[in-house]
Amino acid sequence: MSNAPAPLRQGSPVKRAAIARAALEVFVREGYARASVDAIAASAGVSKRTIYDYYGDKEQLFLSTLRETQEAQTAAFNELLDRTVGRFDDLEAALTRFGREFAVEIARSAERAAVMRLMIAEASHFPALLERASAGSVQRALADRLAELAELGLLDIPDPMEAAEFLGLLVTGRVNNRSWYGAVQLDDAEIARLAAGGVQIFLRAYRRPSERQSGA
Repeated sequence: MSNAPAPLRQGSPVKRAAIARAALEVFVREGYARASVDAIAASAGVSKRTIYDYYGDKEQLFLSTLRETQEAQTAAFNELLDRTVGRFDDLEAALTRFGREFAVEIARSAERAAVMRLMIAEASHFPALLERASAGSVQRALADRLAELAELGLLDIPDPMEAAEFLGLLVTGRVNNRSWYGAVQLDDAEIARLAAGGVQIFLRAYRRPSERQSGA
């Protein structure tokens, strides 16, 4: 007789979405150790048994919830890239548009800030979180876009992942510092000014010499 655990159910997409929303809310509010499956089930409007049938245990629910949240954030980031640096006539204007929208998202998204704080707090207990963070799906997406711009001859980028990290830091770093990572509200004009300054520094480092001379 096999002792293998019973396979998990996929179940209803509506119930899974309700569980994921409730789990994120409870984990963010209580932290992993204090969060209870009972509270998550009550918030989601499902039975505790349903959560175990879908996810197996509390740890897998926690990891799955964070993974799904990050996947949604990555999808939104890819849409932002397509919207701002998809097609353009002016490289600096396109990157400034990207930087402004990304910085606003970082500064104004309470969920993103809360998830980041949760991951930092729990990372030492869950190595998978550190591995996922180091994989950097958002950074990879930006690196791929910068590599495309380099292939077009607009940028000189020996290491796209490094360049993506620098650009991300340059357009969000001062916004994070001045807003205390979302705790203090900055107005749109201030965020735009800080992001534009970051883009200008990035272009001084990575724009091809011919592009610098032409001002393109």
